[in-house]
Amino acid sequence: MAGEARSTVLRFAVRLTPKGGRDALEGWAEGADGKRYLRARVAVAPEDGKANQALIGLLARVLGVPKSRLRIVSRSASRRKMIEVDGADDPLELRLESLAGSQ
Repeated sequence: MAGEARSTVLRFAVRLTPKGGRDALEGWAEGADGKRYLRARVAVAPEDGKANQALIGLLARVLGVPKSRLRIVSRSASRRKMIEVDGADDPLELRLESLAGSQ
């Protein structure tokens, strides 16, 4: 409809290492399947969803978006997860693509 703003959703894969000693994004990698994913580590153990919560907090801080705009949409119990960001814009996509290792 004319005049309605569409919310843009950005999706990307993350490989999470819980109990990784620190909270950090370690840049992009390519899996054996040829698909790209963002490497991340968090200090907390994967108990009661704490590692997933820490991942969302880390991504929110590094990308500069509220945690409420981020969610894990698939494979939350796996190391490889699919993340969605609501209301994504070009600057957010550029920040995400430029991640080479951030804390």
